[in-house]
Amino acid sequence: MSPGKRPPKNPSAMKMVGDLLALFRRAAGFTQAALGERLVIAESTIAAYEQGRRPLLPDTAVQMDQLLDTKGALAVAVAGLPEIDQFPLYAEQYMAHEREAIALSWYDVLTVPGILQTEECARTVLRNRVPAYEEDEIETKTAGRVQRQEVLHRKCPPTLSFIVWEAALRLAYLEPQARAEQLRHLRVCAELPGLTLQFLPLDAPTHAGLDGAFTLLETPDHQHLAYTESQRGSQWVSAPDEVSILARKYAMLRSQALTPEHSKGLLDRLLGEQ
Repeated sequence: MSPGKRPPKNPSAMKMVGDLLALFRRAAGFTQAALGERLVIAESTIAAYEQGRRPLLPDTAVQMDQLLDTKGALAVAVAGLPEIDQFPLYAEQYMAHEREAIALSWYDVLTVPGILQTEECARTVLRNRVPAYEEDEIETKTAGRVQRQEVLHRKCPPTLSFIVWEAALRLAYLEPQARAEQLRHLRVCAELPGLTLQFLPLDAPTHAGLDGAFTLLETPDHQHLAYTESQRGSQWVSAPDEVSILARKYAMLRSQALTPEHSKGLLDRLLGEQ
């Protein structure tokens, strides 16, 4: 395996963890519904874990080990899952939740949020990565990023809120035509039902998001989670007090940002400058 390559994807790994969960659940005398009720997780989510359709989160595995008295076996199994071909494990878990979320609140600093990027913008962002991806890897990741935009057009789309620092709109790394295309795409997205798009202006006197980008997410069973990314990795945040801190940051950012209507006006002005 060449340096920097992740292990290949094992498609049965999540199913193996799911089989373990089902075995331990039945041995402890729980139905899927009863286990979900004790953990405040929907029965359908327990079923998805057991069928390998949804990755079991480390924090949830720990809770299940405690309830089922399995001596940490599920947590060890989850920790031993191989990384995924296209995305790191935590990112794969995030995207599984993103597809089902009933609410997403996304703050980004230096790039347009991934699910609002045009194909060319996504490709260019990935091409700027250091160390560089191989070209076929860029194309695979670009396709995956574009596919994630299906969440915007679900039959019952989530409630979506985006706050983006104005610096991300300057997009100097894009060719002029690609930059205009991205701005037009944002303007179209700003009109989608249930979606609000706000920009924090460069001259804003206060800025609650200087520590970096993050996403808040509410699952169908009303778990409140957060996801953060940094230069060297990503992190799930599920502890209620830590999620609360990020939720308060987001609330402050909404008050500091332009209103949705003024944000549309900013896009219109930038498009007029093309």
